Amino acid sequence: MVESTYKIIELVGTSDTSWEDAAKTAIETAGKSLKDLRIAEITKLDMTIQDGKVIAFRARVNVSFKYVREED
Repeated sequence: MVESTYKIIELVGTSDTSWEDAAKTAIETAGKSLKDLRIAEITKLDMTIQDGKVIAFRARVNVSFKYVREED
């Protein structure tokens, strides 16, 4: 079996419509600059309230991606 190492980072995505869209935004944005995204785990959901109404959804997401070590 090939040995691999993965790094885990935390992202926060936002959306005006849903937590699902907020999580999707976080992953798709990260995917533009990070390679080999593997697993995403939603760790926290919250929302912003203004004048008694929900105006935004936020999803905190832990994402793992393959760590590639540069050869010496």
